[in-house]
Amino acid sequence: MASREKDFYLRYYVGHKGKFGHEFLEFEVRPDGRLRYVNNSKYKNDTMIRKECVVHKAVVQELMRVIDDSEVMKEDDKMWPSPDRVGRQELEIVFDDQHISFTTSKIGSLIDVTKSKDPEGLRNFYYLVQDIKCMVFSLIGLHFKIKPI
Repeated sequence: MASREKDFYLRYYVGHKGKFGHEFLEFEVRPDGRLRYVNNSKYKNDTMIRKECVVHKAVVQELMRVIDDSEVMKEDDKMWPSPDRVGRQELEIVFDDQHISFTTSKIGSLIDVTKSKDPEGLRNFYYLVQDIKCMVFSLIGLHFKIKPI
């Protein structure tokens, strides 16, 4: 599995420009296990949150497994809703010899997915993004919020 780690990269971005400026969430996982997280919310004069840590190779392998199981690498975003004033999402993945880069509008709920021109593909994207976000939020929370005894 070590050779496959060299051919893995994940980046996710979701954001919009509005009343409070450019608000976004972005994270990336590099093949060496570096996890970079940025949350820029200007709501109530909040400051940008930047966190970076290194995760174990087992975490990178688990992310690879989740992506592989999702079969998202077979999808195409041509029929997905284009980014609009509500915002945009981007998902970039390098996995082995494949490189995908999806761009779509923010998805508010599964109703947005069902109404799209490619509900099956967009649903696959939606659930993968939910899984990856949950994992990254857990990793960041565990790494930075738990106080040692």
